[in-house]
Amino acid sequence: MSSASAFPRRPDDVDVAWLEGVLRAAGLLDGTRLVGCEPARVGTGQMGDSIRYVLRYDGAAPRAPRSVVCKFASSDPTSRATGVALRTYEVEVGFYREIARTVDIRTPACHFADIDLATGEFVLVLEDLAPCVQGDQLAGCTVEQAGLAMDELAKLHAPRWNDPALAAVEWLNRNGTEEAHAFGEMLLPPLLPGFVERYGHRLDPRHVEIGELLMQRIGRFLRDRPGPRAVQHGDYRLDNMLFGTADGGYPLAVVDWQTVVWGPPVFDAAYFLGAGLESDPRRTHERELLRRYYGGLTARGVTGYSWDECWRDYRRYAFGGFLMAIGASMMVVQTERGDEMFLTMLRRHGAQIVDLGSEEFLA
Repeated sequence: MSSASAFPRRPDDVDVAWLEGVLRAAGLLDGTRLVGCEPARVGTGQMGDSIRYVLRYDGAAPRAPRSVVCKFASSDPTSRATGVALRTYEVEVGFYREIARTVDIRTPACHFADIDLATGEFVLVLEDLAPCVQGDQLAGCTVEQAGLAMDELAKLHAPRWNDPALAAVEWLNRNGTEEAHAFGEMLLPPLLPGFVERYGHRLDPRHVEIGELLMQRIGRFLRDRPGPRAVQHGDYRLDNMLFGTADGGYPLAVVDWQTVVWGPPVFDAAYFLGAGLESDPRRTHERELLRRYYGGLTARGVTGYSWDECWRDYRRYAFGGFLMAIGASMMVVQTERGDEMFLTMLRRHGAQIVDLGSEEFLA
């Protein structure tokens, strides 16, 4: 990855000449020329700024995209500092450069990816997946949409299941080191008091108890992770998904790869089902949905991993989304929608933990 490359650092830095060069290098322009690019903000991400550029050409351009989406480091200083400290910008650029083409999950095609590691400034030029529409973490999803999410998840995990080559990719295997465990044990517990102070009047006392137990045993949760490894998205939730509509689009595509890691694959399934579905439909359908994911793994050649182990791991990693709600809410800029999203995640995952008896894994 670059340390001081020349590329646009902010949305206003993008111009016709630079975008034309990117699209030409990607083989998308043929003999046409780009003559205009009109920006408009898209998405609700709190760790990065995404801008859609509507493109105009000097003639017919049947192979050229009508628009692209460029992603940059967050313009908010708090969120940006968090992105640099947690290496999330470096990780997303690494995913599109090194991993995306080796897995089968539907992601936007990436036409350009570069980063300045010294500052964290980066840019991605991505396929615009319109007319797909973004999922809504607050509203939740239907059981049918959850099924699509499980199908795509198997396509992410199965191709590199227990691939030893990925264990050697430093930026991807960053959470498996003693230094990473120690950092998590130092960083996370002090966040809980501030979270309770900020949101306490809106929290279920039972969920506060779960948070206290989790922070007391955070070392165990971070270190005790038996089972297989795969390319784990790490933030596999509705706000990071684009669903097809009656007007077209792939049924489900997944974006925002800033948390991808070499880790326990079923973490992603527990994370999605715990927060993506309201509690009642989750209770009714989570086994069949997890079975659908498991069937997708075995159909793609995964062996040596039983259904009982899959269900055990699902119960174990129900804490993942609960922990994310506490940690992320205290490390990014506070917004009204962000507050609602994190509280919704906490409530849904808290119910999931209780329903599954997951606290036994912290005993």
